[in-house]
Amino acid sequence: MQNSDQALPVKDRRPDALGDLKVIPDEIICSILEHLTPRDVGRLACVSSVMYIFCNEEPLWMSLCLKKASGVLQYKGSWKKTALHLEDPPIEYDESCTRLLHFDGFYSPFLYRRYYRCHTVLDGFSFDSQLVKRKKIVTREEFDRECAEEPILLSGLADTWPARNTWTIDQLLTRYGDTAFRISQRSVRSISMKFKDYVAYMNVQHDEDPLYIFDYKFGENAQGLLEDYRVPDLFQEDLFNVLDGDMRPSYRWVIIGPQRSGASWHVDPALTSAWNTLLCGRKRWALYPPGRVPLGVTVHVNEDDGDVNIETPSSLEWWLDFYPLLADDDKPIECTQLPGETIVVPSGWWHCVLNLETTIAVTQNFVDSKNFEFVCLDFAPGYRHKGVCRAGLLALEEESLEGGGKNTSAGDHDMSYPDLTRKEKRVRVNRRGEIQNHEEDTNGVSKNYNSSKQDFSYDINFLAKFLDEDRDHYNFPWSSGNCTGKREMREWLYKLWVGKPEMRELIWKGACLALNAGKWLELLEEICNFHKLPTLTAEEKLPVGNGSNPVYLMADCVVKIFVEGGFESSIYGLGTELEFYSLLAKVNSPVKNYIPDVLASGILYVENGSYTIVPWDGKGVLDVIDGCNRIWPYIITKRCKGKMFAQLRDALSGEDVLNLASFLGEQLRNLHLLPCPPFNESSLSDKLKTEPPFNNGFVEDVVDTSSVPAEWEIFIRTLARKKKNLVNRLTAWGHPIPKALIDKVDEYIPDDFVKLLDIYQDENGLNKVCKPCSWIHSDIMDDNVYMEPCCASSRSNGNAADTGPMVNGSTNGYDEFGEAKSWHCSHIIDFSNLSIGDPIYDAIPIHLDIFRGDSSLFKQFLESYKLPLVRRMQQHGSGGGKFSRLSYHAMCYCILHEDNVLGTIFSIWKELRTAKSWEEVEMTVWGELNNYKGYA
Repeated sequence: MQNSDQALPVKDRRPDALGDLKVIPDEIICSILEHLTPRDVGRLACVSSVMYIFCNEEPLWMSLCLKKASGVLQYKGSWKKTALHLEDPPIEYDESCTRLLHFDGFYSPFLYRRYYRCHTVLDGFSFDSQLVKRKKIVTREEFDRECAEEPILLSGLADTWPARNTWTIDQLLTRYGDTAFRISQRSVRSISMKFKDYVAYMNVQHDEDPLYIFDYKFGENAQGLLEDYRVPDLFQEDLFNVLDGDMRPSYRWVIIGPQRSGASWHVDPALTSAWNTLLCGRKRWALYPPGRVPLGVTVHVNEDDGDVNIETPSSLEWWLDFYPLLADDDKPIECTQLPGETIVVPSGWWHCVLNLETTIAVTQNFVDSKNFEFVCLDFAPGYRHKGVCRAGLLALEEESLEGGGKNTSAGDHDMSYPDLTRKEKRVRVNRRGEIQNHEEDTNGVSKNYNSSKQDFSYDINFLAKFLDEDRDHYNFPWSSGNCTGKREMREWLYKLWVGKPEMRELIWKGACLALNAGKWLELLEEICNFHKLPTLTAEEKLPVGNGSNPVYLMADCVVKIFVEGGFESSIYGLGTELEFYSLLAKVNSPVKNYIPDVLASGILYVENGSYTIVPWDGKGVLDVIDGCNRIWPYIITKRCKGKMFAQLRDALSGEDVLNLASFLGEQLRNLHLLPCPPFNESSLSDKLKTEPPFNNGFVEDVVDTSSVPAEWEIFIRTLARKKKNLVNRLTAWGHPIPKALIDKVDEYIPDDFVKLLDIYQDENGLNKVCKPCSWIHSDIMDDNVYMEPCCASSRSNGNAADTGPMVNGSTNGYDEFGEAKSWHCSHIIDFSNLSIGDPIYDAIPIHLDIFRGDSSLFKQFLESYKLPLVRRMQQHGSGGGKFSRLSYHAMCYCILHEDNVLGTIFSIWKELRTAKSWEEVEMTVWGELNNYKGYA
């Protein structure tokens, strides 16, 4: 007889509670839930007991919260409470968070493993291996000789730092409790926490991957921290130091986190090197040499722009779930870093960090003469070399397998891009969820790795073999994952070239990798020889950093080679610029006094393997254009005296800058008063006439423009094209553009851009537009405005454009110490992006780049401009409402701009990152336009 006290087996409630969803693994169910809104998760929790369990998991609510949160975050004791607080629910919802239901009959290995990771304690976490070399302070010579190519732990570098004694949680809490620090977390939004709130969070959290202070702007918010440490002498050489302010990529971080937090597997940005000094706690490091992808990590390299994305488990998950499965030969180099020790991570090394207890550290990335070429290589356009730098020859093997061919060695590999339809290359080394088959997979990975690592070398000459031979820095897409922009990278190389002549041999090698500088120099020498220009000096051999075409500054002239947008767009760019100069001469516009004189222009092309040059004045289309795709138009202009505004910005007086604003307003008025070219004929072919640089050489019939006057047709079609994939483009740009606004952008942008014109019919039945159509420079930025020194007493209080430099006496605008007393605008340059359209478009670079959002300067500019930006809106068509606001027009052009103008806006007006609507952004940035008197 069965014992009546014996408990009956508990029935598994999962099949009944999930119904048809029972076939889906728990991991996938949890992943799906992360894509729902908090309200939908709350509703789904009411469906069944098992769904209730899934929907009340703290990791789920952490994910939901971080997707919603932005700005300063305050933790409310649990992630569910914090997430619901962001939803602003009734008070009873907050109270219900503490009353969880409990169910038996359900067991999930996935949830259990995650729960274990969330609650595990690392105090007793120990390791046998200790492979990273430890050394006391070494000299620079010893470091270069013995330590530069492998990770090393150095002690003694921080012994004299104040931070060695003052960087404790308690002391930092006293000094910076109300200071907000940025949080590192897998979120598209920028999140920060006041330090006192973060400490409170650390003390109560049980997260698998806890929030981690990783703040690259701590020097701005807590300047005293910069005084608590100094860069060790070993790392004083940093070639990024030539860049100032916002142009320099992020390079230093204060790092604070509790146990279980850390940095998952990664290679430092741009293949830079780094040093990391620990002031408090213990860190566990794991490192692999360049080219060896850690187990559990997937490397994605985008075929279009070379963007690298690494899919990796959290640091804790890797140590607990992947590390124990490694064979001895596959284990990483390891060490436990102790307080006061500095670890050095060389270029290209994979590393993963786990905090064994609450830690405080400071770290800096740097570029020196040892890793400079690798950094330049990583900036080069293309994707193959980026994959090889990080994944070794596995990147090529993956590519070959997917292309259907055999694996080949580096020497046999074709250096041109394969003709594959895939847009993303992926190197996979045992992804998560495949641990059950680990023994078989790991053996395969090890054999595969061992077979390829023998041929791999983290050597610059070897890695450069995988560059695209036809790479074009000026036309290839720029990776959004690069730590700096195209323009900033070119400016960096040019500043190094001019400022460090003793390093020019090395800098030239880097420029050849990043810019293909040797190719452009070859073209320049052909142009100089043809026009009998003086022999190039060493300083003139590298293109200047600004501009979107190769530009060379010579003693008395400037040579610009047109490449932006491809062959046809380049031809059009030069032709349009020459046509514009011809127009200036015919109408005797005042603008011509502030534009450099044209000395020569022509077309360089390859014929029968040799370079040939033919002069071209922009009239007609040369026969050489047909059947030849290796063509480079060029123009030679007189070199402007003085300096670019970009070089003078911080040195100018307030009055000088106001005069600059007046000058720009006056010259934009003169530009916009010029007669537009006829649209029934052109000095260019009909083919090129429809492909202006404003549209980057591509026009598509994407909108009905039958009612649009001819002069507006290309402008409207271009706007419609730019609306395509707008959300994807803004999402790819990411921070600091708010995700909430990206989701609303389609509602804000007009469905038909013809509405911006407010077309009506006049008494003769002809379609008319309620705004002027004019020439647009479209690129008046701080590097396209030149200024010359002048004496303060010579400045006119009236027309800013009438001022000029002193020519009598020895001062010529300089005081007795040789410093300029005042500066006035002398030239506007670079008319290669000329187009026809809305003059408001020209206000975008002026207000955002030159004025940096200063409303007083923008107002001064408008007062000098004086022209109507729109004729009084008619009662026909779409007049009235948002279309009657000039600010709306400007905001639409910003959103649709081919450059990341929105990133600039949200960097200038940081408070707008929490804006609830595009209208709020519009009125803050462009509201002054609605008060403009020229409106009437």
